[in-house]
Amino acid sequence: MDERMGIKDFESDGCSLFLDGTFDNPELWKECCHLHDIAYWRGGTKKERELADLAFKQCVEKKTGNPHLAELMYQAVRAGGEPYFPTWYRWGYGWPLGRGYQTLTLKEEEMVEEKLRRFRERKKE
Repeated sequence: MDERMGIKDFESDGCSLFLDGTFDNPELWKECCHLHDIAYWRGGTKKERELADLAFKQCVEKKTGNPHLAELMYQAVRAGGEPYFPTWYRWGYGWPLGRGYQTLTLKEEEMVEEKLRRFRERKKE
C-alpha cells in the first residue's frame, strides 16, 4: 500500500443496510454501528476485525438486552464485511479496494488519528 494515497475522510451511515434502532427508539444501537464503522473504516488485521465484530455484538446486546438481535447483526457483519467486497461498508473501506487485511503502519495510524480528530471537530460545529 502506498501511504501517500492516504485514507479517505471518515464517514458513517449508521447501521449500513439495517435499522439504527426500534420504532420507539430509532437510534437505540446506532452508537454501536458508529463505533463499528470507525473500526471498519480504518481496517487492519483479520484479528482486529474479529475483535471489532465481537465488540459490536456485545454493544448491541448491552443496548437492547436482546442476544438474538445481537447475534443476527454479528452474523451479518461477519458474512458481509470481508475486505475483498467492493462495498462502502467493507473492512478497511477508508483505503482503496484491494488492501485486504493488513497491519497499519505508524504513518497510517497517524493519518487515521488525524482524520478522526477532524471528523470530531466537524461534528462539534
